[in-house]
Amino acid sequence: MTFLIDAWLDRPQPWLRILDRDSGRVCAQFGPQAIAELQEQGDLDLASLTSSEPSVLKELLHNLFLFYYARALQPSIT
Repeated sequence: MTFLIDAWLDRPQPWLRILDRDSGRVCAQFGPQAIAELQEQGDLDLASLTSSEPSVLKELLHNLFLFYYARALQPSIT
């Protein structure tokens, strides 16, 4: 499976999506709060997003998916 990172971080309400390259299906989506948290943790930076190095991109995707699924497993507070 091949993925595409679709990000727009330089806007008032930034977002980042991971898409399945073949189908275009959104596999994970991050809003402003999640992006800020990822940047604070050091798991998301512009250098890794603009890299053409496969190992850097693979590690970035790995970290993004781990964060996405860890958040999905957290119980929601009501």
